[in-house]
Amino acid sequence: MNDTDYMKLALNLAKGTLGQTSPNPVVGAVLVKENQIIGMGAHLKAGEPHAEVHAIRMAGDKAKESTLYVTLEPCSHHGRTPPCSDLVIRTGVRKVFVATTDPNPQVAGTGIERMKKAGIEVEVGMLQQQALELNKAFFYNIQTDLPYVTLKSAASLDGKTATATGESMWITGEEARNDVHQLRHQHDGILVGVNTVIQDNPSLTTRLETGGKNPIRIVLDTHLRTPQNAKVITDFLAPTWIITGAEVDQKRVEQFTEIGIEVIKSEKQQIIIKDLLVTLGKRGITSLFVEGGSEVQGSFLKERAFQQIITYIAPKLIGGKLAPTLFGGQGIEKMAEAVLLNIKQVDMIGSDIRIIAEPK
Repeated sequence: MNDTDYMKLALNLAKGTLGQTSPNPVVGAVLVKENQIIGMGAHLKAGEPHAEVHAIRMAGDKAKESTLYVTLEPCSHHGRTPPCSDLVIRTGVRKVFVATTDPNPQVAGTGIERMKKAGIEVEVGMLQQQALELNKAFFYNIQTDLPYVTLKSAASLDGKTATATGESMWITGEEARNDVHQLRHQHDGILVGVNTVIQDNPSLTTRLETGGKNPIRIVLDTHLRTPQNAKVITDFLAPTWIITGAEVDQKRVEQFTEIGIEVIKSEKQQIIIKDLLVTLGKRGITSLFVEGGSEVQGSFLKERAFQQIITYIAPKLIGGKLAPTLFGGQGIEKMAEAVLLNIKQVDMIGSDIRIIAEPK
């Protein structure tokens, strides 16, 4: 194995913890000495030891004069855990390969400088793009204080999300649905509109064979029409937040708050998407998975308030001009104003096509 192979291993270790570490980034580390792996680890959960700590503990005394491969710059500040850069220095590591620097203002190059001043050789940038991609939600949130927004939708080959009568189960196959559950596990919050709750009564939980983390369920409901017997209200499998307009009846609000549902009133009569994202960012939502119907999707499109879109295309034709499409609302009026995308990835998921794109 060469240097790149060891960094790839560190990246794979980090990738395996996606969804577990929020609000922290995912990080993997590998320690090598005399062409042998002597320690490796990943950050498993916020507040628990970082990847470098696990790798050094595994290596024990062998860690002295070793080479460390780490996917993100070792931290240099005291948070819920001590600085990793200090540990690397005390351990006697000879050289450190860092995939990318940490954009957190509390770190931002200081960990690297601290190790260099201690005489450790440090190289930055190996497989940097892969490392940036892995933590794109964390980087976006730390730089903007807003959640990284992913719009998810599923449609037939002719772009329909349901029939004209509203039937939508199931457009995609089981493999695609399992893939969606993996994405739910990786996000802090999952968002739908009240019409989805009324029509489909979804649980909005993560259902993987191996378990998984349930995101906080967020319902956009201007007039507080959510039924009190809806699954998101009664199952208590995950917290549920209902976002309303400013003028909802307080007695109606109390019916929900008394059973543990958080109702968040907007300052305006209507819910403004960009204001909503500021509110969610302040409440610790670093990544948001939008699964709402076409009207909700359309509102995020209109505000250009998303960083990623994931669309599943099923090999089916539905037809009908009254059948809903991926994005509702008024839409874009002029072709020159259309949202341009970069297609990042196209995969077959079972019999369906998954397209991942980002705004240019």
